[in-house]
Amino acid sequence: MSRAPDPDIQFLELSDAPRLAYRKREGRGPTILFLPGYASDMEGAKALALDALAAERGLAMLRFDYSGTGSSEGRFEEGTLARWTDEATTMLDRLGGGPVVIVGSSMGGWIALHLALRRPDRVAALVGIAAAPDFTEWGYTDAEKAALQRDGKLEQPNPYGAEPQLTTLDFWESGQAMRLLDSPIAIDAPTRLIHGDSDEDVPLDIAFRLKDRLHSGDVQVTVIKGGGHRLSAPHEIEAIRRVVAATLEPVP
Repeated sequence: MSRAPDPDIQFLELSDAPRLAYRKREGRGPTILFLPGYASDMEGAKALALDALAAERGLAMLRFDYSGTGSSEGRFEEGTLARWTDEATTMLDRLGGGPVVIVGSSMGGWIALHLALRRPDRVAALVGIAAAPDFTEWGYTDAEKAALQRDGKLEQPNPYGAEPQLTTLDFWESGQAMRLLDSPIAIDAPTRLIHGDSDEDVPLDIAFRLKDRLHSGDVQVTVIKGGGHRLSAPHEIEAIRRVVAATLEPVP
């Protein structure tokens, strides 16, 4: 059976802000809302796999690019965690329809948590794929934090491309102000966390710390043996599809 075509790229107009690119697939709810990771976009393997799942099952799905990334307008170096969380909130409010299952990859998992805190009545479930809450705290050495303070930015080798990975002081400070793991997280939605036990970017311990902080009594952690941070191998993608699909099944 042939795959349904991708929805066309559209743009959300914002006053005094860059236009945000998005793709929206119509279907039955709850809508899958996909949030990419840091310096990633809505055309990655996981986003496309979930869009295919939505097409196969007649589900609604919304994916978009943060300002300064992918097909959206703006400059990446002007992005902060607060700004991108605000953009995700706007997408949910304007285009999300009714209930949503928020799927956040890496940094997108951190944004998903804040989105669930802002709009608890809209969230049917959360799925974190190698979710990275608070990575501005645990993801940088003291020397790197000092360099950020001194230079206003940090450029590091990028394992996924030729261009250096840029972190700005504004982004880092925004993340520090939005940390979640130091106190209980008042989210009651069913939550599924998928994490590789060989993730070198986000330690597996972060998933278990997050599990313990969430108020919800319905939290499950799926550990993929040998899985790295990208979780893009065929069996890893299939595991993600199964977990997301299960959150969309009606409760008996």
